[in-house]
Amino acid sequence: MADLRRSLLITFFSSSGSAFLNFVVSLALARMLSPRDIGVFSMTVVFVNIAHMFRDFGVATYVQREPDLTPDKMRSAMGVMFVSAWSIALLLFVLSGWLGAWFGEPAMVPVMRVLALGFVLIPFGSITQSLLIRQLAADKQVWITAAGTLAYCTSCLLLAWLGFGTMSLAWANLINICASVLVCVYLRPAGLPWLPSLRHWRSVAGFGAATLATNCADAFNSALPDILLGKLGTARHVGLFSRANSTVSLFSYVAGATINYGAVSYLSSAHHRGEAIAPLLRRATALLTGLGWPAFAVTALAAGDLVRALYGPRWLDCVPAVAPLALAAAVAMLFQYLPPALTAIGRPALAARPLLAMIAARVLLGVLVFDGSLASFAWAVCVATLASAPIAMLIQAKQLGLSPLRFLAELAPSALLALACAAACALVQRLLPDSLPALLRVALLVPPVALVWYAGLRLTRHPLLDEVHGLAAGLRARLPG
Repeated sequence: MADLRRSLLITFFSSSGSAFLNFVVSLALARMLSPRDIGVFSMTVVFVNIAHMFRDFGVATYVQREPDLTPDKMRSAMGVMFVSAWSIALLLFVLSGWLGAWFGEPAMVPVMRVLALGFVLIPFGSITQSLLIRQLAADKQVWITAAGTLAYCTSCLLLAWLGFGTMSLAWANLINICASVLVCVYLRPAGLPWLPSLRHWRSVAGFGAATLATNCADAFNSALPDILLGKLGTARHVGLFSRANSTVSLFSYVAGATINYGAVSYLSSAHHRGEAIAPLLRRATALLTGLGWPAFAVTALAAGDLVRALYGPRWLDCVPAVAPLALAAAVAMLFQYLPPALTAIGRPALAARPLLAMIAARVLLGVLVFDGSLASFAWAVCVATLASAPIAMLIQAKQLGLSPLRFLAELAPSALLALACAAACALVQRLLPDSLPALLRVALLVPPVALVWYAGLRLTRHPLLDEVHGLAAGLRARLPG
């Protein structure tokens, strides 16, 4: 637990710094690129994200979970990774022209071909990343994150300034991968073989096939809104939806990789020791929602000011989609740790069931409800998320012994925190003059909401309070004097 806390703290500051730089770049790009430019990239990258699930083939999770990871098994994992990644790279390159024609967006073709090149390079660093997570070596992963982030931010801004448009995002992603892989090669753990093999490919592929269904369903579920909206609407719709989603994801940008860092490795170790996973999940979800739910509530209420301050007035058409997407994100957060928990007990494929239900509901509701407005589509996405929640709840109860009533009861303090922060946000917004700049309104909103949040932690005796006090004590101990 001590190693995990230390790694989580390092990962938090690392991912927060990376997220901040990426966020600053996104603000600049919102003023340098048009909604259509960003929409074309969003429509393309969703297919690449789906392909990443096949590229990985569960190898990263296998490396993190396998209790007896011998050099031969590592070589086999590398072999499976190379075969799958290079096959996907070829497939994306070949299909790029067809996808561009299907969407009626020829600009998607060169973007997809550049992104496909990244699949050729990723295997050279992926196993190293997985081993570092297995070892909770967050101090080494900091350098990988830093190299990739700086390479991406610098190249993206430079290429956009030079007028590369949508392609600036594609080339920047490839440069990011190159920088990350170079650092991974330098940080290779001792004992990691250089040459791949397929000797134990059956055990690796067997585990990968079990995780593939969930990973693919998750990737397709994330990609579906952009795909569906790109077909039902226009590239501008997709660009606006992407900005609304980015606004809701501000909490994820701040928390970054900390949310799931080491989850599979930690839960797998607990399971192998014979510990019950249900108490771990209840506490982890309570801690996460204690932060996430208040953030989503404030984001929904302050969406207009946030969008105007961060992206500029030409993106205000995305504001009506923020509230339903924030509600959907809050519901999805209930089951954030369900996939790693099922993987830990050897049942990873079960996590695909609620995702498949959500996909079906999104398609059906998207087609039936979309009336040309972004809000109608966002509410369809939200209702689809709500519809899949009972299925996930039942799986938790049956496979992990997580009682639905007790699970929800322990999240009541988080719900009260969200309501209190929402009330404070609404009150402050009402008191602030509309004539103030949007950025100043957002800045003035933060201190009172933060005070209400902390007071709520104390009044509800939220489990997050001990973590906040522990973090504060650790920081005070490191201050000079």
